[in-house]
Amino acid sequence: MQSLKKHLYNPWAIALSFLSLLAILFAVLWILIPPLPKTIEMATGFPTGLYYQFGERLKADLSKERVELQVKVTGGTLDNLALLSDSKSGVSFAMVQGGVADISKYPNLVSVAGMFYEPIWVWYREPAFKGDGGPLRVLSQLKGKRVSIGNEGSGTLVLSQTLLKLSGISESEIYAEKLKPDEAVKKLTSGQLDAVFLVAAAEAPILQQFFAIPGIRLMSLDQADAYARNLPYLSKVSVPRGLLSIEYDLPRLDIQVLAATATLVAHDSISPAMVSLILGASYDVLKSYSRLQKAGEFPSSTGLDFPLQIDAEIYLKDGPSLLHQHLPFWTAVWVGRLMKILIPLLVILIPIFSYLPAANNLLLRLKLARVYEELKVIDKNAHNLDLREKNFRDLEAIEKRVENIKVSRLDAKELYDLKGHVGDVRNRLNQLK
Repeated sequence: MQSLKKHLYNPWAIALSFLSLLAILFAVLWILIPPLPKTIEMATGFPTGLYYQFGERLKADLSKERVELQVKVTGGTLDNLALLSDSKSGVSFAMVQGGVADISKYPNLVSVAGMFYEPIWVWYREPAFKGDGGPLRVLSQLKGKRVSIGNEGSGTLVLSQTLLKLSGISESEIYAEKLKPDEAVKKLTSGQLDAVFLVAAAEAPILQQFFAIPGIRLMSLDQADAYARNLPYLSKVSVPRGLLSIEYDLPRLDIQVLAATATLVAHDSISPAMVSLILGASYDVLKSYSRLQKAGEFPSSTGLDFPLQIDAEIYLKDGPSLLHQHLPFWTAVWVGRLMKILIPLLVILIPIFSYLPAANNLLLRLKLARVYEELKVIDKNAHNLDLREKNFRDLEAIEKRVENIKVSRLDAKELYDLKGHVGDVRNRLNQLK
């Protein structure tokens, strides 16, 4: 018991306990705030599509910051959403086509930014529509035709089905085939298809496979404004003559098409530092994506299905944080991580520091109380002749300790009161002697 009291009153023991508690809190926060991963995986699409090409461009840019981006080939938007929502897939980011996702099924996903327009191209063989009122200009002209509406798991399939349904066309009224883009190209070339729906950015390599097909044309959607007003996630985009290929003069006239917004989507737990890194790299990549969108129009915070991640919103509005503006990426990451740990600690420590004077006063009182307890024992045993020598030795030890006690001016009265009481016990022992 006496040993316990010594430790209880010992300021060094208290200070050591306090420092140990701080170390434990720091360690816990360090674990709760995990470091930024150096390897991330992104779901894209077919190797011939712009999703994959965009991922490869990002990969090259991120490698400069010693972050490895693994670009995953998929069937398209629906596959990407399935992978992103599966915690075991390892996918951290995914490219998603606007207007495809049912966001109520993915409450934990957020948008990082819209990256580029993805027009809904309708390629058709001109001879197949000569007897149907001329060039293909309204979707009702597709009735009775052989049409590729996109492969399973792709955003093309979802949007083409939506447009056909809105146009009052059931799949039984057309000969619909769910083909991958390269399969659709082969069948359109051989004359086994009359039209092909394809959602892809103007820069997508897959579009080049259509250019040399004999008798190929691009549909200009006369009702684009009406569709856009019924489907707010789609925009009407004007495509000048020859934009896709000057060599093949495609399109052969100025046309208007509908376009979705290709969006980079992530988990809502995404690190702010990763948001800053991805968006910074995206600005560099998208400088060359200027056929349909204006320079600087993307990355964008508009036309998104999923809610915009808060750090992405700040970045798109105000640019990178001060840390990332003035420090190398990984230095900024570690400084930011330390700040996330130190700020909670300061929230804990500042109130503690405000109580330090009171704590110091309490420690002094505990120290003096220990001396008073020993004085009480000596005073109680003062009449015991057998303990007389021991009482004097203990009192001398107490006097030496009291002389070594250092106090502030405000606490001087307590120390001198103690010295007076020690002197009283000394006088009492001398009188009895």
